[in-house]
Amino acid sequence: MTENEIAKIVVDAAYHIHVKLGPGLLESVYQAILVHELKKRGLRVEEEVPIPVVWESLKLDVGFRADIIVEGKVTLELKSVESVAPVHKKQLLTYLRLTDCRLGLLINFGSALLKDGITRVANGLLE
Repeated sequence: MTENEIAKIVVDAAYHIHVKLGPGLLESVYQAILVHELKKRGLRVEEEVPIPVVWESLKLDVGFRADIIVEGKVTLELKSVESVAPVHKKQLLTYLRLTDCRLGLLINFGSALLKDGITRVANGLLE
């Protein structure tokens, strides 16, 4: 399954969750439900994945935690805020670089319309 095929499934699941629940809940609620929905659709999902950071001979085992990684290929960063900040997109790009994933989705469940709350971030992915 390609990154784009995975992303399509993720966006569809996120859309259904947002339509049913709307904005305003905690990020952790959306994360738990999204993980459940993706697993129901047969995808391999990892939550709160530690991402190590290596600096010279120093290795920090938990430099970051990715909210969700799907099929080892697509990293999801979830938010439930009024509006995302530019740093959130940069954060996701850093996760992609550290994990060698080529596609990430920044999903803000706090948006009135979910289509306005989804940002694709590519790391060497051919479109």
